[in-house]
Amino acid sequence: MGFTSNRTLLEKADLAIRDLQDGGGYLLPAQAKKFMRLLIKQSELMGMATVVPMAAPKQQLAKIKFGSRVLRAGREGTRLSDQDRTRPDFSYMELDAKLFKAEVDLSDESLEDSIEREDLRQTIMEMLAEAIGRDMEEVLVMGDTTSPDPFLAQLDGILVQTVSHVVDAGGAKLTKDVLFDTVRTLPSEYLRVKKSLSFLTSVDTELGYRNTLAERATIGGDRWLETDVPVMYSGIPIRAIPLFPENLPAPASGTTPAPAPAGGGGTAPAPVARDRSAIVLANPKNLQVGIWRKIRIETWRDISAGVLRVVATLRFDTKWADELGTVRVSNVKAA
Repeated sequence: MGFTSNRTLLEKADLAIRDLQDGGGYLLPAQAKKFMRLLIKQSELMGMATVVPMAAPKQQLAKIKFGSRVLRAGREGTRLSDQDRTRPDFSYMELDAKLFKAEVDLSDESLEDSIEREDLRQTIMEMLAEAIGRDMEEVLVMGDTTSPDPFLAQLDGILVQTVSHVVDAGGAKLTKDVLFDTVRTLPSEYLRVKKSLSFLTSVDTELGYRNTLAERATIGGDRWLETDVPVMYSGIPIRAIPLFPENLPAPASGTTPAPAPAGGGGTAPAPVARDRSAIVLANPKNLQVGIWRKIRIETWRDISAGVLRVVATLRFDTKWADELGTVRVSNVKAA
């Protein structure tokens, strides 16, 4: 492809993106909604969570809950006394959207066929959404404001936020005993509708448990190998989230010193195995993901390199609406 063709190609792509924007580089409202839908589609976790389009970078969401008994013994023709009346518990959670940016280079080759099919806008949106949705899922799971990684340090993800109920798997692989302890740890009020709950974990952890079930010499054992139906425990599905970690460090025992390094210098610290995963038991709809509706997508054309640089800027945050209805399992050996 010659220089003139490259320039024409990039100019078409640049114009296609500009058609999606208002004067400030932000996506038009309809395009912003479409982009959010694409983001949700690309992320396993966001597809299960409650995604909230935020009208401002900070937004309060009201939480209403009946935490105590509302029914009383009634008498015909008699109203309940004042002390027998109940009121819902009102509280608020705040989503504080953090700023994230992405710079993506789209080459001539990746754009050429799309221009000929006249669906360039859709292609660019899908390519961006695929990459951004994947990265969003990583921070929604692994975010930690104490992390040395600036990307993960933007906000706390679900593994850090889930603190009220914690189960230590003791370095064991996922078994029915671990799942039993997890369900038993969740307060009974959240078990009334078990079909709304899910075990969220890593791909290898789910595969390992599926393989364990498949080893049973039963008709049902083959089912777990031959089909992609969710593995269940007590009616609760075990769902694999691709960005769940599988390389968390094992807790140091501190009992067995490692051999001294060559050349002297004392005892070397014992190597820490990094083969641990985690599990979260929750109603996925309990997870609120707020995305500020002002999504900016701008372009910069590098004709000599033959690429169109697309810069996307968005803000988002995540919070459990009711953290007490969650359980985290730590120290699970990844299969």
